[in-house]
Amino acid sequence: MINGTTLCIHCQTRFKISDAQLTAHQGMVRCGHCLQAFDARPNFIPESVDTQPDLSDEAEQSAAPPAEKLPLPIAEPDSTDKVITAIPASRKQALTYAKWRPLPRSPHAIGSTRDSHAVLFNRLSLIGVFVLIIILLAQSAYFFRISLAAHMPALKPPLLAYCHLLNCNVPLPKNIDLMSMESSSLDADPANANQITLNALLRNRASYPLAYPVLALTLNDNQDRPLARRLFLPSEYLPHGESDSVGLKKNREINIKLRLRIADLKPSGYRLELFYASKD
Repeated sequence: MINGTTLCIHCQTRFKISDAQLTAHQGMVRCGHCLQAFDARPNFIPESVDTQPDLSDEAEQSAAPPAEKLPLPIAEPDSTDKVITAIPASRKQALTYAKWRPLPRSPHAIGSTRDSHAVLFNRLSLIGVFVLIIILLAQSAYFFRISLAAHMPALKPPLLAYCHLLNCNVPLPKNIDLMSMESSSLDADPANANQITLNALLRNRASYPLAYPVLALTLNDNQDRPLARRLFLPSEYLPHGESDSVGLKKNREINIKLRLRIADLKPSGYRLELFYASKD
């Protein structure tokens, strides 16, 4: 009998094998490590050659059933390699089927997995919708902060805190259509020929406070041609006690009185306009 070692061509594991195992199934064996079948004869390395025929082995083989029905004995592991068991090739179909056959899943398990995925998807969808709503509210608060603060004064403090984070401000609303000059007059000073007095009544017709506008006074000659023009900011024409930061409150009027020096100008008329500067 010839003993030796062979090499699994799939996992490169070497194990001991006997001549009887080689001839039992035309050299086909199964690796005990990777469970793959292969021909052990090409890589078989004999350890020693027995020149005397073993009559007892021949007698046992003649009396034994056909080789394909006998399970191969467990091969002795090589001391220099891993311990691997040689598995008969006759079990190839069963082992291969057992290796690759998927485990059956019960309908309850499949339904439970689908339900868990649906629950997870619904939760993620709700979180996404919630985040989008927050972003939409934040953008709306930024773009409509002036109108919100004007119509809902209670929201102005949180809007100011929000703008502090974004490095913005919440100015008073500006609507020149709701700000009107109810009356005005330009009077000469009898005691000083180079001085005139401008009197005007400014009214806020809105239902919320408005920012004070800029006054534009134009002096005209007797042919209605402009002689001089001057702009007055709120800080220049507001009477004592009025604040530019508070604005003109809703449905309120304010009297404006300005004394102006005209030098050698001889105005015969004037024009008084209101407007808001494009930038604060």
